[in-house]
Amino acid sequence: MNTSDGWRPRRGRVPDARAPRTSIDYAKVGRSAVRRRARGMTHTEAAAGLERAELDAHLSRRDESAFDDGGRREAELAEWQRIVQLLAATGGPYDPDTDIVVQEELAEDRRREEAEQQRRQEQQQTADRADELADLAGAGRLDRTVAIRSGDEAARELLADRNDYRVEAVDDWLARALADHSGHYAAPDARTAAVGSLPVPVRAQAALLAALEI
Repeated sequence: MNTSDGWRPRRGRVPDARAPRTSIDYAKVGRSAVRRRARGMTHTEAAAGLERAELDAHLSRRDESAFDDGGRREAELAEWQRIVQLLAATGGPYDPDTDIVVQEELAEDRRREEAEQQRRQEQQQTADRADELADLAGAGRLDRTVAIRSGDEAARELLADRNDYRVEAVDDWLARALADHSGHYAAPDARTAAVGSLPVPVRAQAALLAALEI
């Protein structure tokens, strides 16, 4: 809801709501199912499991009306083949907990999960900072006493995406800090990065302010 003075309600904690849903990896589901069934099997038992999987796959290919399982059946067949080859060397019993391929996949899953968690945390921090800057700007307190931080360009971009009228005051504040080399912009690397992340008008305003102070 908008009012005549341009005020907009705060969005609150909404970043995750806009995140895309994770699609189901049917091939991964199939491999996991095979590993559960194969746990404790010997090479002979796993070979029998492979024969059943090959028969199922063959019947599925012949049936034109067969349900599209997203590649799960083929993944199960390939996993049975891999396990049979593994047990041909070890004899069994099969244990996913000591299967190097399985453990590497689990480690990769953990790395992806940690990276996603980090991404969400950073997204929330950006949203919180955007709210903070907007509140300060709305109260007329966004001045040189408020230090620039790493990531404030992203907070500014979020306010622009929200069409928040207070982004203009944030732009003035960023331009002044860039001109003064204050806060986070005291570091040359930070100023260089800002050139690629701030809009042209903000950078032009900073250049003008810096020139006027020479």
